[in-house]
Order: sequence, then C-alpha cells, then structure tokens
Amino acid sequence: MSGPACRRAGLELLIAASRPRQPQRLWETLNSVQPLPKLPKCVPLQAPSRRPISQTSSKPSPASEPRPRTRARIRPFPALAASTGLFTLLFTVFQPVSHEPTDTTVPTPSLPSEASVGDPNDGGLPRYGLDEIKEHGPQSERPWVIHEDKVYDITDWVAAHPGGEVILRAAGSSIEPYWNIFAIHKSQYVRDILEQYLIGKVHPRDLVDGRPRQDAIEDPFVSDPVRDPKLRRITEKPCNAETPGDELAASFLTPNETFYVRNHMWVPVVAEAEADNHAITVELPNGEAKTYTIAELRSRFKQHAITAVLQCSGNRRNDMTKHAKKTNGLQWTVGAISCAKWEGVRLRDVLQDAGLSLSDPGDDARHVQFSGLEAYGASIPIESAVDARGDVLLALRMNDKPLPRDHGFPVRVVVPGHVAARAVKWVNKIVVSDEESTTTWQRKDYKCFGPNETKQDWDKYKSIQVMPVTSAITRTKLKPEHREKTAVKQEPRATASGRVVQVEGYAYSGGGREIQRVDISLDGGTNWDQAQLLDDKEHELGSQTWCWKRWKYEGVLPEVKDDAKGEAKTTFVVKATDDAYNTQPESHKSIYNLRGNLATAWHRIDFDCKTGDCGPDIPKRPE
Repeated sequence: MSGPACRRAGLELLIAASRPRQPQRLWETLNSVQPLPKLPKCVPLQAPSRRPISQTSSKPSPASEPRPRTRARIRPFPALAASTGLFTLLFTVFQPVSHEPTDTTVPTPSLPSEASVGDPNDGGLPRYGLDEIKEHGPQSERPWVIHEDKVYDITDWVAAHPGGEVILRAAGSSIEPYWNIFAIHKSQYVRDILEQYLIGKVHPRDLVDGRPRQDAIEDPFVSDPVRDPKLRRITEKPCNAETPGDELAASFLTPNETFYVRNHMWVPVVAEAEADNHAITVELPNGEAKTYTIAELRSRFKQHAITAVLQCSGNRRNDMTKHAKKTNGLQWTVGAISCAKWEGVRLRDVLQDAGLSLSDPGDDARHVQFSGLEAYGASIPIESAVDARGDVLLALRMNDKPLPRDHGFPVRVVVPGHVAARAVKWVNKIVVSDEESTTTWQRKDYKCFGPNETKQDWDKYKSIQVMPVTSAITRTKLKPEHREKTAVKQEPRATASGRVVQVEGYAYSGGGREIQRVDISLDGGTNWDQAQLLDDKEHELGSQTWCWKRWKYEGVLPEVKDDAKGEAKTTFVVKATDDAYNTQPESHKSIYNLRGNLATAWHRIDFDCKTGDCGPDIPKRPE
C-alpha cells in the first residue's frame, strides 16, 4: 500500500472513531474474524478526509464524481488492519499529508474545486460552499442536504426514508425546514441515522452564527397558494385553516375559497398547462400496472357528481381539550368540516379498466392505497373502493370549477362518508394490496384509544374510516328585546327574559346515514326541543346521503340571574341522531383519547343573555 493511501485510511479511521457511537462499532469491526479476500496492492478508500484540491483546479460534474455513502467507507478497514497493522495505520495519521497525486495504479476521485480541508481538531472534514451544495439538488445523481452546519450525501438513504422521495425536496439545501414539519425528526434516533451519511461541513464563509445563511435556505412553502383571509388559521406552515362559522351557516355548499384546508406538508406545483398530462399509476396485486393521464380520465370514463362532506378526524378537538383534558394535535373548533359538489370518475371504473375483478377481487386485494405528490399516503378497504353505491371518486372538479390547488389540483380522491384523511390530494399512485397503507397517517395518527390508554399500541385498533354522527352550533343571533313575530315552528315559552335567540348549525353522520333529528337545549340540557332541518334536497347528489343537514332554531332564553360579575349566562347544547339511531355521547370525558380524534360529544357553548356573546369561536349575527 502506498504511503498517501495509508495516511488517508488512517485519517478516515480517526474521523470515524471520533463520531458519536462509532468507536465501539469500529473496534468490533477491526477485531471481527472473517476470511479476507486477496488484497490488491492498494485498497482504495473514499473518505471525507480527501486530499485538498487547488482552488484553480477544474470542477468535475456531480454525475462523473459519485460520492460514496458513509456506511460503506468503514468496510475496507478490516482488510487494512490485517495487511498493515492497526498501530501502523493509526501512526500514519500523524504524518504530513502529501499534496501530490496518489499511486496512479488505483485512481482516487478528486474533490470539487470548492472543497477545502477543515480543522483537524474538528475531524478534518472537507468544507463545501453553498453554491456547490446547491448543485447536488433533487435532480443530481448524488443528492446532498445540510443539517445545522454539516453536509450529508443522502443518495443511499432515499429508498429507505420513511417519507419516500419527499426527502429529495430538501436536496441541495437545508433539511431543517422540512424536518420541522414533523416532531419525529427531532429525535436522536433520526439524527443518528443521518449522521451515517456525513461527508463534510458548510464553508465558514457561508455561515452566520454557526448556521447557513437564512437567505440561502429554501422555504418549502414559498409556492403555496394565497388563501382567503376569512379562513381561521390554525397553522401557517403547513397551512391548516378552518371554515368560519358564518360561512358554515350561510350556504349548503361551502365556497371553494373558504372550504377548510388540511395540509400535512407544502402544496405541490402542477402547472395548469401540464395538468392534462398528470399521470396516475394503478398497480394490481399481480404486479401489473396501468397509467392514466387526466386527459384520459376525462375522455375514456363516464363522469359522475356527488355532494359530500369532508371532515377532519380532529374536528372539534378543542372541545375535548376544554371539557376533558389536553389533547395532542391541531386545536380545531367547529370548522374542520365543509361540504362541496365533487365531479370526476368512479374509482371502481378505473380499477376495473386496469384489470381488477369487481365481483371477485381476490384474497390479495384487501385494501386500496393512495399516494400523493407530496408523499402523503392512506388507504381504504377494498369493499369501499368497489362498492357500486360507495361513490368513491377520482375528483377533477369542485363546486363546478377545477380543483383549487389547496384541495388537490389536478386530481384527488374523495371517499364520501369516510374521514377526510383518506381523501388523498394530488394523487399520483393507486395500489391494490393485501395490506393497508404503511404510512404513519394510516397506521398511527388516525386512531382512537380509551380514556385510560396513555401508552398507545398502534396495532391494537383499526384505522378510522367511516365517521360517526356529530353536530355543532355555528352562529347565534340575539333578537331585539321587544317581542316580534318570528318564523318559529312552536310558540316560545314565556319567561321573565323575553329575549328570543336564533341558533344555527350543522349535523352530519358518515357511512351514507342521513340525519333524522337535532335536539337543542338553551339551559344546559335541562329542557330540550327539536331544531328545524333545512330542506337542501335539490343540492344533494349521490347514491347515498353523503352531505350534512343544516338546521335552525328559535326560542326564548331562560330566565337567568346575574352572577357576581353582573353577567347572565346560560349554556346552549346540541346533539344529533341519524337514521340508524346513532346519537352523540354526552361528554368528552367518556370518549377522551390523547390524540383528540372524533370529538363528537354534545356541543356546548356559553351564551351571554345580555350581549349575545358566545365566545370567539362562534360568531353572532347583528340584531
């Protein structure tokens, strides 16, 4: 072995041994007893401690200079130790590093011209400028990412990354804005995995306070669409915003602009001019696959229209937090639900065209998995997918317009009666499988546990699919104090108050079940009456009832005495019953779960009988 090569090997060993959790691994590797192959004259090592290159040398293209992953760099060490001796190997580290070319019998890859040798006290890692790192972007054969001030070659991690190729979105820049979206990335376990791919550090000239310049870090959400200011924002990045109460009560179909937004990541960019070429690949259990463009979905399949509610499993989670205890997740109030007209092709028609037997899909066809452009994934049971009355759509239009970007343009799945988490947006792949989607959104996030189950066994319960019955108050109006004729379906009971209040809201049940009755109480549940269900039949489309029922009620406020603060408050309560006589549970304590999913208990709001105020979440109409 030549002197320069041996010195590089020794420096590699020192660098690797200085990393967290590496010394023991190295010692075990060097002392492992296994047959050794016949060694060449020189064993090439491709390590982060490469020889420095003059700033004036030519810069090779990334494709012609592949970079090895860090894990593979340790493997030659047993051979080196056996052939040269561990002491000799380490001793070479302290010899001067030659700037002359190595033995020409085994060529050594050169570094890009921007790399410079780091401080030996800092591991001697090469330093890379941000401009050079940017060249190793999503289209590069060797994608790099930055974390803090370190540089990583993630080429060999992409396939194993739980989020799939979504990690490539960060290639050529910092991975932190993307990892900040999910708390799991803050764990030491994930950091240890990334550390295996370390190849260098960011050049000091591109650091500010030890971190890359902020103007050089790409914002994953920079291309997101502009949202309507009326939406009630829960989070900005990613955007999660609920429909305001006024919009929920105003019309049967929620306008596209104020339809609630639930994004797990950024909004993918699909140019309108290229939308017809967007493709969806359908893969069957036997491995056969067929691809359809949007243009083909329009021209080859019959178009269908339904009106259906989409509702987040966390709708009204904030109620559970208020009336039970702390929950994990976005603190939605009553607006993580909306109703729209959806148009597109039936999923069952596409599956049949791809070769799936609808009458006998087979034992290996138990679930239909969906994947979106931003790497979100979910699945539904095969029974839901092929049901002739299930109305599962690959939707292309929403309320007679092309899908907005926030809602899946150019195509999304709509699974009526099911939790909206299964209605994958920007869908580009459909797989018929013997198992449900392996994503965390299918296997973990959307499940419910008992009130006492603080340690969650994710395999214990099924994923949420069909939604239970729920209802909510969305708007109130305190009428003038003088008595007037009102369009009420029953005479208000006379009380000392004499004030008439109008209450509006929605009720909904999944699985195609229609709302049969809405019960309302103006005194905390002591006395009950029934609300008027609005007749929106002319807007209802579909094989079953996939939409909500809007309701109204007018009644006289109960007599309420002033409290110590001079306030006179009562509690409004509403609950719904569907046509299968499913009804809402009375309390959130009885259905509490740590994730705060399916917060469907009676909806309660405190109402000020003097001012008509019922808190910031429920708007009041002017008198």
